[in-house]
Amino acid sequence: MVKLTKIYTRGGDKGKTSLGDGTRVSKTSSRVEAYGDVDETNAVIGLVRLHVTGQTDEMLARIQNDLFDLGADLCTPEQEQPKYPPLRIVKAQVDRLEEEIDEMNSELAPLNSFILPGGSVASSYLHLARTVCRRAERRMISLSDSEIVNPHAIAYANRLSDFLFVLGRFLNDKGAEDVLWVPGANRATD
Repeated sequence: MVKLTKIYTRGGDKGKTSLGDGTRVSKTSSRVEAYGDVDETNAVIGLVRLHVTGQTDEMLARIQNDLFDLGADLCTPEQEQPKYPPLRIVKAQVDRLEEEIDEMNSELAPLNSFILPGGSVASSYLHLARTVCRRAERRMISLSDSEIVNPHAIAYANRLSDFLFVLGRFLNDKGAEDVLWVPGANRATD
């Protein structure tokens, strides 16, 4: 259990922070950037939750908890025989997202155009969360170019952005209120 009795430590005043294994790194390291973007995704989902109830809120609450798991996973570099086994994202968490995506998507009409972020307030925030999640995923992939990253963690971020997109459509009256992209709609004509 985490117990925080003091919020500031002054340990980061010179631009360094501690990873889950105690290693000190720059606050601009790829690893810190990756879990920072995961944290930002979580914050935007918190905004979505102000505008939803019931099953939608329950799904998003689970995801917020998963995102803390993902942050814990990312902040602890892989090492052989660690003293304490680190928390890692597992396939079951990815599978649950897929099941929920499939369930929601089964009630949506197929898309005939790309959609623009908008419609309801909750859907708009979901699109914001989706774009931040995609950034987190890109950072994780960039990190994986030089360090080991749990493949289930990357899959989770990838699937979560899909989940957020589908939920955004679902909350837009099952796609009826989606704002469709009209290619070239505002180009000047000769």
